Amino acid sequence: MTAAMCPMICWGDAVNEIVEQFSAVTFYKETAEGRWRHGDALYRDDLALIVADIPDTTGNRKWMRAFKSRWRKRLEQLEIWMVSYPIDIE
Repeated sequence: MTAAMCPMICWGDAVNEIVEQFSAVTFYKETAEGRWRHGDALYRDDLALIVADIPDTTGNRKWMRAFKSRWRKRLEQLEIWMVSYPIDIE
């Protein structure tokens, strides 16, 4: 199944997988449109945003890399972008 064919239940599977691991997640259902070039082809995709505020530990990074790998293959994507930011709460 490609990302373009991923129905809301598919995104729900990804979100629930994160909830099972970390107990909380935020999922933005509104889609943003992404466009990019790969070689000579121009691609367009509907993007989803999943946010998990989790401690920056070796174990959590390892789990997220495995999650990314599973979902990249499941959605037949060249890449899935994952970013992390330090958060300071005062």
